[in-house]
Amino acid sequence: MKDVSPNRTAVPPSPTPAVEVVNVSRWYGNVVAVNDVSFSLGRGITGLLGPNGAGKSTILHIAAGLLRPSRGMVRIGGRPVWGNQAMYRDVGLVPDKETVYPFLTGYQFVLLSAKLHGLDDPAEAARRAVHAVDMEAAQDRRVGGYSKGMKQRIKVAAAIVHDPRILLLDEPFNGTDPAHRLQLMGLLRRMAGEGRTIVFSSHILDEVERLAENVLVVVADDADLAQSATASRRLQGHAQSFNRGADVFLADERGTYIGRTCHWKDAGPAYGSRAMLFTAACGPICTTISTRFA
Repeated sequence: MKDVSPNRTAVPPSPTPAVEVVNVSRWYGNVVAVNDVSFSLGRGITGLLGPNGAGKSTILHIAAGLLRPSRGMVRIGGRPVWGNQAMYRDVGLVPDKETVYPFLTGYQFVLLSAKLHGLDDPAEAARRAVHAVDMEAAQDRRVGGYSKGMKQRIKVAAAIVHDPRILLLDEPFNGTDPAHRLQLMGLLRRMAGEGRTIVFSSHILDEVERLAENVLVVVADDADLAQSATASRRLQGHAQSFNRGADVFLADERGTYIGRTCHWKDAGPAYGSRAMLFTAACGPICTTISTRFA
C-alpha cells in the first residue's frame, strides 16, 4: 500500500490534557446512556471498545460538543467544549452515521468542509485530504454512489482537511475492505506520531488490539461485562477479577488516579514495566476499564 499521507505540521507537546471527560452522564428521560464517566487523554491513539448500545457514540458526541452532558463537563485543551465553536479548529469528527451530501462529488464534499473551516487555500487542503485517504480515483463521482467503505474514507478526509490536533472517529472502519482498513490505520498511526490525539470507537476487538495504544472498555450490563472480561484477558494476557459497585475510575500507567475515589481489585502487571490494568465499576449502568500498553 502506498504512503498517501498529506503534508502535516507536527503538534508541539502541551502540559494540558488534550481531552478531559469529568464525571459525565447523559440520559434521555429514564434511559441512561452514559453514567458518570471520567477519563483524561493525551497524545496517541485511544480505542473505545464496547458492544453496540454501550454508549461509545454518546461519549464521542459529547466530547465533540454535539451533545450536552446531563451532568459533568468535557474540556478540549483545557477549554469547555459545550457552546465553544472555536474548539472546532482543533477537532475533527468522523460520525458513524452517513452524514454526507449525496449530490456532491467526493472532492466537493471535502472542499465544502475546508471552506467552512475558513482555510486560506481550501482547494489545496481538500486535494491533500482526498490524497491522504486514497480517494483520488473516485473524487469526481457523486458521494451518493459510493460504497459504505468509500463514504467512510471521504468522511475521514473531510474531518482531517483542516489538520486538527484531535480526531474523534466513531466506528471508522465499518464497511472498509482489508487493504483500505490497513491504509486508514497507517494514516492514523502517522497522525498520532506527529503528536495528535486520536480517539476511535469499535465493537471489534481485533481493530482495537491492532491500532490502539490506550483502550477504554465500556460495557452496559452483566452479560457485556463477562464479554469484556474475555476481551481484557486477550489484551493483557492474564485473567482479571471485577469488583461491582465502585465509583467510576481511571488511572494512568503509574497508577495515578484520574477521576473520583474508587475501590479497585486485582490490578496486575501487563506488558512491560509501565503497563498496568485497572478496573472500576460505576453502578449497574456501565463499567469502564482503562488499559495502557507499554
